[in-house]
Amino acid sequence: MHLVVPSDDFAAAWREAHAEWGPGFHEDGFGLTAGDDVESAQGFSDWVERLRADAECTYRWIVQGERVVGAVALRHDSHELADRLGHLGYGVRPSERGRGVASWAVVEVLRLAADVGMPRVTAVCEVDNAASIATLERAGGLRVDFIGAAVRFSISVP
Repeated sequence: MHLVVPSDDFAAAWREAHAEWGPGFHEDGFGLTAGDDVESAQGFSDWVERLRADAECTYRWIVQGERVVGAVALRHDSHELADRLGHLGYGVRPSERGRGVASWAVVEVLRLAADVGMPRVTAVCEVDNAASIATLERAGGLRVDFIGAAVRFSISVP
């Protein structure tokens, strides 16, 4: 597996992953909004360009072979959602869950955090999301507090 900068080169592979989530499901880590047109070539290209141009968030797709298996987003300290949603967002396509993809990706994104000078990152997940809780704890995450139905973790950047 490796992390790649979002690119039009992965349009077909990304759409395959996107279809697996199904309509109406949020795909963490992809930076996808309801207004993004990812079906047309131009719309997909515009969306990819928006991701690449975002100075407050680093987006990477998790690729294995020719398949997009997930995504990570590293919100920098200046990002408006970093306090509420954490610095780290990630999502793994349903068919790839339970195989260590998220654990691998979190470790890799911590390297990106080090590259931009972040000493710690926070991550937030639902209190009933046992898989994400385990992933964040494996990465050294410590539970900091609860925000409604979510738990916030703090992770030291190596």
